[in-house]
Amino acid sequence: MIYSLTFLLIVLLAYVRNLRDAHEDQRVKLFKTLGIEEPRKKKIVGFFHPYCNAGGGGERVLWAAVSFIQRTEPDVISVVYSGDKDATKEQIIAKVKSRFDITLSPDTLHFVFLDSREYVEDAKWPRFTLLGQSLGSMYLAWEAVSQLVPDLYIDTMGYAFTFFAVSWLTGVPIGAYVHYPTISTDMLARIQSRKTTHTNSDAIASSPILSRGKLLYYRIFMYHYAQALRHASFIMVNSSWTKNHVDSILAYSDPLLDALHMPLEVIILPLRLIFKYILPTVSANKIPRTTPKEALIVCPSCDTREMSKLPLEGRERMVISICQFRPEKDHPAQLRALSELLRNYPQYRAPFTGIDGGVKLVLIGGSRNDGDAARIEGLRQLAKDLDIEVHLMFALDQLTLAYPKFSHAQDHVEFAVNAPFPEMLTYLARASIGLNTMVDEHFGINVVEYMAAGLIPISHASGGPLHDIIVPYDGQPTGFHARDPASFAEAIYKALSLPKEEELALRQRARARAVEAFSEQAFEEGWKASGWRQWL
Repeated sequence: MIYSLTFLLIVLLAYVRNLRDAHEDQRVKLFKTLGIEEPRKKKIVGFFHPYCNAGGGGERVLWAAVSFIQRTEPDVISVVYSGDKDATKEQIIAKVKSRFDITLSPDTLHFVFLDSREYVEDAKWPRFTLLGQSLGSMYLAWEAVSQLVPDLYIDTMGYAFTFFAVSWLTGVPIGAYVHYPTISTDMLARIQSRKTTHTNSDAIASSPILSRGKLLYYRIFMYHYAQALRHASFIMVNSSWTKNHVDSILAYSDPLLDALHMPLEVIILPLRLIFKYILPTVSANKIPRTTPKEALIVCPSCDTREMSKLPLEGRERMVISICQFRPEKDHPAQLRALSELLRNYPQYRAPFTGIDGGVKLVLIGGSRNDGDAARIEGLRQLAKDLDIEVHLMFALDQLTLAYPKFSHAQDHVEFAVNAPFPEMLTYLARASIGLNTMVDEHFGINVVEYMAAGLIPISHASGGPLHDIIVPYDGQPTGFHARDPASFAEAIYKALSLPKEEELALRQRARARAVEAFSEQAFEEGWKASGWRQWL
């Protein structure tokens, strides 16, 4: 047994040494690809973002950061580890411009395309999804750094377990931008209270034995998630809600698991010392590694300049929702809220004609894969079942989403799948209300976009929209909060029923709040304050 372990250790050390020694060859190949003739002063920042081409709020943060680095750090090469193999570098840059109006230079941007992204998809792990995705992310990180080792590794999508692999294999500094903790104390509380959610099925919630088993599983996962986060040298988060959770996770301890973990630590400690002091390190940085005690809030940027130019008056009786078609966004609640509104206030069942007449709900969002496409089809069927129907569905990016088109005078729902930035601006210029129904939305960049564009925001009373975004401005409200379809329906009715002067004042306050707090400049100042540059 001892001989086998010794042999495996020797093989592992040999592999890691070979990986680190290959670092210079990888750099030379990269600089040659980019046409860089004097690479000695260049540094490489690697962004781990397997879904960089998805077009959501998390992707906007990634590209805003890359754009900022390109404009302010000419000697830094941004490398994005992506699983979007179906798109070229030029196509991704073009989509970023179309979706976010962010301009990227191809000269200091490189992509490392990954083959194993399927291992971080929830469909791959129907059971023990959190564990499966986390182990899959470690494998994906190995695939990433085996192709190119950066000077600084930054995860911008939320795969903290990759920090184990990157730290052990490369020794480079690690940073993180956390949109949403993989697990939180709220999730533990929901399991303990046996509440049914999209992450806790009714079969488990209704069983005391299964609930206790899942609670233990979550405790163990939380313990190791905290260990992973402590590998980072700096952590940025997108809201006070996320900061509170991440800070509590960084300080998390479990006496029982600590005791069980102690023998393993005795075995691992010599291995850590070997990795730290014997193997060649890729990074020349001599700054002592420190575990962050707390996270820094760096709110995502929003293109408030363009959106704040949109007119505040003459808005149509249109409610829009801008978010990816993911289960946690809870689009069914939006359809049920519309159904509730039409049932309680039948005057809104009139044909939609714009400023007067009936109400229309437009669902705008990105579809990433077959799972999202199936959800869209399910939402279309739900709209039919609720007797609110579907007016129009169209897909601008994915030919696989060539849905049939529907047109009827009494239809009140419209889908805009993968709509580009100019199309989204058109909806923002016309609509009266912006809707967000996700529970514990970590930030809510869509809510910021609503407010900057002059819409009246209505969000779930939790997370970032409650604590950071839809908050009083000059002591006056900037929008509405709700908790279920019935209260969302009432909030929509209140927003549509406001006297003209009060409505205009509310839109003005919401816009002022968004422009002042969530501008591109504020994001860049926060990114700079994180201290990321010192780790190069």
